[in-house]
Amino acid sequence: MFSKFAALNRVDPFLVVLVSVVTAASFFPVHGAAVPVAKAIANLAIMLLFFLHGAKLSRQAILAGIVSWRVHVLVLAATFVLFPALGLLIYAAHLPIDPALLTGLLFLTLLPSTVQSSVAFTAIAGGNVAAAVCSASLSNIAGIVVTPLLTGVLIDGSAGVTTDSLQAIAFQLLLPFIAGHLCRPLLSGFLNRYKTLVSKVDRGSILIVVYNAFSAAVVAGIWNRLDIADLVILLLANAVLLGAVMLSTWSAARWFKLSVEDQIVVLFCGSKKSLVSGVPMASALFPAALAGPIILPLMLFHQLQLMVCAVVAQRYRSHGETVALNSAVAGSGPLR
Repeated sequence: MFSKFAALNRVDPFLVVLVSVVTAASFFPVHGAAVPVAKAIANLAIMLLFFLHGAKLSRQAILAGIVSWRVHVLVLAATFVLFPALGLLIYAAHLPIDPALLTGLLFLTLLPSTVQSSVAFTAIAGGNVAAAVCSASLSNIAGIVVTPLLTGVLIDGSAGVTTDSLQAIAFQLLLPFIAGHLCRPLLSGFLNRYKTLVSKVDRGSILIVVYNAFSAAVVAGIWNRLDIADLVILLLANAVLLGAVMLSTWSAARWFKLSVEDQIVVLFCGSKKSLVSGVPMASALFPAALAGPIILPLMLFHQLQLMVCAVVAQRYRSHGETVALNSAVAGSGPLR
């Protein structure tokens, strides 16, 4: 378990690969006649990604945790109410950064929670794993519909969010997701046997979409618009956002007098944003040249949430082990 914590606490290797892909796109962007081909490949990758998400979703896991309804309400409220409210405050503050990055900051607050890291951190911290699986899964299912709707309502029309882009979400994300889940009885054995292969397909799909998005952004001149000050301000804004949400979810869970195990679920599931869902959604919702800078805040937030939550999860675990040890000593009577 401690080795799992150590792996989560270091720089995410996938983020290193993502940065490498962005670098490659910066020097060798797709342009000319290759653009429609690259776009078609990226669209197919998105559809495959969400088909696999639907196929991996276990109804048994959802049913096992569905009874913790107060936990799920708090997680969904944090994900789709608290986060967007804070995002609007940041957006209204008119931070001195590129407008596309500011839009990206608001967009990341509209995304669903993660599944894998939320469940992993909950397990490390000693929380209610079944409820975490249920909450994170519900968030992702809701996000396929709620995120595009919130994007259409809250993000300025000049960002390129149109009826056509919302229809693209339904075609590229929702339908493949439903189809994958309906095919789960046929595919569950294969998915369980080849988890590593499926994970590589997941991440490979994201890399294709990122390369395509940043290629279009580079051709449009993204690196002529951004500087180091933009990235520093972006990191600070991400840190404030994550800190405010974690403090709010922890306080709300305690105010509702949830058990410690359920408080952990609300804290970790309610404070995450999904890179896996966010990248393809941005590609479908925004013009190609804008998708690159839109996902940059999310990439930074992804790493930040892993590092901070890894430390918090370990503190929960250490505290739990200390309490268990003290209880055991107290129950054993006087030492002889």
